[in-house]
Amino acid sequence: MEYNRKLILENGEEYYGYAFGEVTDRVCEIVFNTSMVGYQEILSDPSYTYQAVVMTYPLIGNYGMADEDYETLIPTIGGLVVREYNDLPSNFRSTATLSEVMKKYHIPGVSGIDTRKLTRSIRNFGSRKVLLTGADTAMEEGLRILQESNIPTDAVSKVSCSKKKVYSVSDEKCHVVAIDCGMKANIVRSLNKRGCKVTVVPWNTTAEVIEGLCPDGVFISNGPGNPTDVQPVIDTIRTLRGKYPIFGICLGHQIISLAYGAKTYKLKFGHRGGNHPVRNLETNKIEITSQNHSYAVDVKSLEETDLVPTHINLLDQTIEGVKCEKDKVFSVQYHPESAPGPQDSAYLFDRFIAWIEEEKNHG
Repeated sequence: MEYNRKLILENGEEYYGYAFGEVTDRVCEIVFNTSMVGYQEILSDPSYTYQAVVMTYPLIGNYGMADEDYETLIPTIGGLVVREYNDLPSNFRSTATLSEVMKKYHIPGVSGIDTRKLTRSIRNFGSRKVLLTGADTAMEEGLRILQESNIPTDAVSKVSCSKKKVYSVSDEKCHVVAIDCGMKANIVRSLNKRGCKVTVVPWNTTAEVIEGLCPDGVFISNGPGNPTDVQPVIDTIRTLRGKYPIFGICLGHQIISLAYGAKTYKLKFGHRGGNHPVRNLETNKIEITSQNHSYAVDVKSLEETDLVPTHINLLDQTIEGVKCEKDKVFSVQYHPESAPGPQDSAYLFDRFIAWIEEEKNHG
C-alpha cells in the first residue's frame, strides 16, 4: 500500500504514513504521550488543542470509542500520530471506531509512522511546529507553510464553556465554583462523588461574579496553552485568594503560581503520559501520576512568594505542587482525576473538601 500522508517538521524532517480520521492539512505543535491506554481520553482532552499527539504505545484504536469515556463532548485535539491503527475494535462498550469519531470532529490522523524515531526527535530537539499533509506535498512548500503559520494563543477561550453550568448532587455537602479553562469531565465527577455541587463558569468570569455565587471553595481547571495568555484568570485568583479554599490542577497550578508572583517557563518537550513519578515532600511518598503540560513553575521565583513546594518530579526535578497554608490555596501540576488512571493522587480532592469543611466550621 502506497503512502498517502506525511508529516513535515519545521527543521526539515519528514515521516511518511497513511491517513485515518479526517483527511485534511493542518499545522500543529507536535508532542508525544507515553500512556499505554486511554487514547479516547487523550483525544477528548481539551488541553491538546492545537497539538498533534504522537502515541508512543504502538497499537491504537483496538478497543474503539465508548460513549461514557469522553473528557469533553467536542474534541479539539489538533491531530493524532500512531504506529499501528486498528479499525476493527474488539470491545463490548465500543459504539464507534476512533477514525469515525475523528472524521466527525475533523481531526486528522496519520498511521504507519516510526513513532520511536519521531519521539526521540521530539525529546532531543523539543516540541515544534508540524504540518500534517498529503504525501505528494513538496518539502519546500511544506516548510513555507510552516514558516508562515503561527500556533494560535486563544486556546483557552476556544475550549471554555460560554455560560454557567450547574452539576447538582443529592447529598450536597458544599458548593464549588469551577473556572473552566478546558476542564476534563472527570474533574466534575470527582467533585460530585464527594458531595460537591459544582457550578462551572467560563474562563473569564470576574472575581465579583464568582463571589456572587456564594461558593464554599473555588477550583481552577486544566487547559491548553501558555498560562500567561489567560491574564483575566490570574487576576481573578489574585483577588479571590484568602477568601475561599482554592484548588488548581495543571494549568490551574500555573495560574495560582502566577497569581502569587511566581514565573513560568516552557519545557523542552513537556510531560505527557500516565507514568511520571512524583515525590510528595510532605509525606516523602512517591506517587505515579498522569500528566499533560508544556509549562512549569520556575523554582527560584517561587521562593519570593507565599507559596511553598509540596511535590517534585523525580525525572527532571520540576515543581509538581504548591500550597499557601494561611490562604488555604494549593495546586498540583499533574492530574489526580486521571482516567483510566493512575489513582495514586485522588486524596487531593479529599484535602480540598476537608479545607472547605474546616473553613465552613470556623465561619
